Amino acid sequence: MLYPEHGFIERFGAAAADGFRGVEFVSPYEYGAAEVAGAARAAGIEIVLFNSPTGDWAKGERGSACQPGREDVFREGIETAIDYAQVMRCPRLHIMAGIVPDGVSAAAAEACLVDNLRWAAARLAETGIAALIEPINPVDMPGYGLNSLAQAERVLAAAGPENLWLQYDFYHMAMMGEALVENFERLLPRIGHVQIADMPGRHEPGTGRLDYAGVFTAVERSGYGGWIGAEYRPNAGTSQGLGWMHALRKQP
Repeated sequence: MLYPEHGFIERFGAAAADGFRGVEFVSPYEYGAAEVAGAARAAGIEIVLFNSPTGDWAKGERGSACQPGREDVFREGIETAIDYAQVMRCPRLHIMAGIVPDGVSAAAAEACLVDNLRWAAARLAETGIAALIEPINPVDMPGYGLNSLAQAERVLAAAGPENLWLQYDFYHMAMMGEALVENFERLLPRIGHVQIADMPGRHEPGTGRLDYAGVFTAVERSGYGGWIGAEYRPNAGTSQGLGWMHALRKQP
């Protein structure tokens, strides 16, 4: 979402120039894995996370994990993602749940999701890649098959504790009305990745209503040692909006 003023391959160098040490992105599949890996290597930056194949994003597809009857498509997508992750040396994969199909009950979609995640987590473990799921708020993504924190916790418990982690996005949690810090601290043992954006608008921290001073203090205090992804839409240029990050780095 950052650096939209650059082409995808050029964004790695732009991120490195601004002081980022790692990057995540939605989808690398329009490019060869070696090309993406080479761009990251040339920039001296680590690829830390990307998504499983979503299908045709422009047509509203957001993955297939919750869609009964498409298990073969889902598994093929995971195998493709593994191929990319190994070339790019990326240790994490966000598995997209998909949109619940018309005529499929929420219970049936969730059962399908659990079965697919159980298989994917085990398959990814064989290659040393962590599997992650993320509840996405229903305003930004209507019909998505994983749309609340309670459901995410239920799915994590049902699919099994091994190699399946929660991707905790403070923006989505706020949009769903969740207690940001309290849930982060409670779920810390299951959190494998963190993302940030302010609300409303999904812009830089400090541009909206969320208490990001409190959020960053809580994250630091918790001992969380993973990455924090800046998943927001820049208000007026990516580099110009990084004051929040520079201020954090100046703190003792």
